[in-house]
Amino acid sequence: MPPIAKPTACLALADGTLFYGQGFGATGQTEAELCFNTAMSGYQEIMTDPSYAGQIVTFTFPHIGNVGVNPEDDETQDPVAAGMVVKWMPTQSSNWRAVQELSEWLASRGRIAIGGIDTRRLTRAIRQSGAPHVALAHDPEGNFDVEALVKAARAFPGLTGVDLAKGVTCAQSYRWDEMRWAWPEGYAPQTAPKKKVVAIDYGAKRNILRCLASAGCDVTVLPATATKEDVLAHKPDGVFLSNGPGDPAATGAYAVPMIKGILDDTKLPVFGICLGHQMLALALGGKTVKMNHGHHGANHPVKELDTGKVEITSMNHGFAVDGQSLPEGVVETHVSLFDGSNCGIRMSDRPVFSVQHHPEASPGPQDSFYLFERFVQAM
Repeated sequence: MPPIAKPTACLALADGTLFYGQGFGATGQTEAELCFNTAMSGYQEIMTDPSYAGQIVTFTFPHIGNVGVNPEDDETQDPVAAGMVVKWMPTQSSNWRAVQELSEWLASRGRIAIGGIDTRRLTRAIRQSGAPHVALAHDPEGNFDVEALVKAARAFPGLTGVDLAKGVTCAQSYRWDEMRWAWPEGYAPQTAPKKKVVAIDYGAKRNILRCLASAGCDVTVLPATATKEDVLAHKPDGVFLSNGPGDPAATGAYAVPMIKGILDDTKLPVFGICLGHQMLALALGGKTVKMNHGHHGANHPVKELDTGKVEITSMNHGFAVDGQSLPEGVVETHVSLFDGSNCGIRMSDRPVFSVQHHPEASPGPQDSFYLFERFVQAM
């Protein structure tokens, strides 16, 4: 890039470290936790993943924005991540599906981004010291009150103890029948479902719901605060627990009693992903812990312990289930080959299971799609 005469964006860490660069997207200021994502594709899916509520995403892959954006790739209606950090400023998009430039899309949806950052240095800092609290400002005139930015970063409350699911869940129940994208028709409807599923929306990604529909499910989505009675009123063949943001222990205050009620009063199959995995673990008597910098990427190796098979998976989580806390009758099924952390559980005597990774692969590989089929077979 040509030398920057005057920075138009500033990223301030709570420890006082400053990164200057070029701003794009919306102007203004935002505070959040900073994480990094190693995926080489799918920046639009990442920015619209509700699991990123309260976080700014650093992309380690430098070519962000080169395929533009399009409404088909949104995982929810608008970006949920608070902001974006990239190495190189987005170039003009070059893709037949693009309908808008990344910078225009971010600006129209109030999301701030900064380019020209040494993302390797920033990623090393996150890995060594943990996910920092930051303030990100974009001012086309380049006027920054550095002391105020650092103070704002230090004032950010963090994600520990915070329930964010209520802020990203649906306002009311709805039906879902759209299946996974396929050439040439795109998203086709599910017209012959085999089983009825109630999906609890803690921040559900659209492609997870599409995968359920593609596996043969008639899906009804309920808000995160749904009760056992709300779920059972739909007479489901199975219950799905979705992904979502925030501290699982905080969301568990209202989610765990509902899940316990389903487990105690029915024999329904239950399947959870990401936050849904953590909710199930808490309901079964396990515990969750905050990770140093979390897992965010589309290249994470996970081992299925029963078969020894290694799957390359997509991940996005800053909290994890403590595998050592699982009670008798709950079996650890998957572990991360990066750090040995828990990535899956199941009840030993019932079709109740969950995984930490994202088998819907949006973005990411499709090694774990069999889990949706396993859920349908259990029903």
